[in-house]
Amino acid sequence: MRSEPPRPGSLRRRLTLTLIVGAAVLALLFFLVVRTYAQQVAQQSQDRILEASLTSLLDAAVVRDGQIELDVPYAAFAMLDTGADDRVFYAIHQGGELLTGYDNLTDPPFALTPSAEFSTRPFNGAEVRRATLTHSLPASPRPVLLTVSVAQTRDSLAGTLLAISANAAVFGTAFFLLAAGMALWTSASTLRPLGDLAKAVARRGPSDLRPVNRPVPSELSPLVTSLNSLMTRLSHSLTQSETFIAEAAHRVRTPLATVRSHAEATLLRVDKDENRQALRSMIRAIDESSRAAGQLLDHAMVTFRGDQLVKRDIDLVTICSEIVDRLTPVAEMMDLDLTLSSQGPVRIKGDTILIQNAVRNLVDNALKYSPPEKGVHITVSANPGATIAVTDQGGGFPEAQIGLLSQRFQRGDNVKDTVGSGLGLTIASDVAEAHGGRLELKNLNSGGACAILHL
Repeated sequence: MRSEPPRPGSLRRRLTLTLIVGAAVLALLFFLVVRTYAQQVAQQSQDRILEASLTSLLDAAVVRDGQIELDVPYAAFAMLDTGADDRVFYAIHQGGELLTGYDNLTDPPFALTPSAEFSTRPFNGAEVRRATLTHSLPASPRPVLLTVSVAQTRDSLAGTLLAISANAAVFGTAFFLLAAGMALWTSASTLRPLGDLAKAVARRGPSDLRPVNRPVPSELSPLVTSLNSLMTRLSHSLTQSETFIAEAAHRVRTPLATVRSHAEATLLRVDKDENRQALRSMIRAIDESSRAAGQLLDHAMVTFRGDQLVKRDIDLVTICSEIVDRLTPVAEMMDLDLTLSSQGPVRIKGDTILIQNAVRNLVDNALKYSPPEKGVHITVSANPGATIAVTDQGGGFPEAQIGLLSQRFQRGDNVKDTVGSGLGLTIASDVAEAHGGRLELKNLNSGGACAILHL
């Protein structure tokens, strides 16, 4: 079992989805960049304050008699005050000896450092940012190393980052929504020329195979060029098909008619019964072949013109009158009356050739299956809709098969001995459907069949 090929997705949906996903990625990158940059700036700000606090403490330290005297200035810790009430820790070491502060805040060794060193570490159950600076104080007989450390919890920094992240998320969401709206508008406007081209082609009639001359974007030019090339080839092929059908109908019917004439002439000159029977069988076979070939070509013509239906203002009464005039001699040879009745012109929009084909096949069937000295009647009516009804006084349609007789090559069981191809009703049904109608088959209460062409 062959699997169905995958259906291509919507180009508009794909373009919109691509743009929206791109906008989402950009919004996420915007959020991450802003948050990272804000974190760096906030951290640098805290580090500068910690460094200033260190400098303030170092400036307050003096050496007297080899001992360090330090009066801790209030400003050294006041500058670390934050709205989140962050805790502040400090430690001052002379060499490896703690002079004041928290003993575990700074780890040895205490080496001379050119600038403050910063680190983030846990302390007293909280994460702190620590700044450490070791400075050499001049003294006699040798300089004194003084190590100062100041640490501060990060609650205020975390709050600041949270506020910045929230604002960045708001701006990122707004950017995404704006970009999504722009994506919808962009996809719609970008694909609008393609939709306009499709509508322009769809508005054309089935026989309008002119090249497309409307201006299109350069990206659609190859498509339009290919479409115009296809229309040109299709128009040429359809013209050739129509010519072939018409030529074939003439070339098939004429030789068969000639052979039939020769067979009938020979039949008049033959005396032996077996030879006469053989010639009658030949004439019957020729009739069947001629009728089948003719109706096959008629069916091809109906199919061809039905796909390219060109409707014009026509009068059904005039069409039926012409068919009656043409088939009256045939009816008279079969001892049948062919009549037409109407209450005036019945005008519709339709294809004259197709309707002539349909009515001719219905009348031909009625003449073929009617007993001698009976009549075939055509009724053209405009109410409630345009209809052409062909009635006869033959054996009627088999009730069990009446729904199948309009199919190709379907014939009733009661007419197997009569020459026919099973295409007459099919042609009439196809013509009715091409005009938005239907073919109705029914039997008359008084006997006979009725075929109604609803147009």
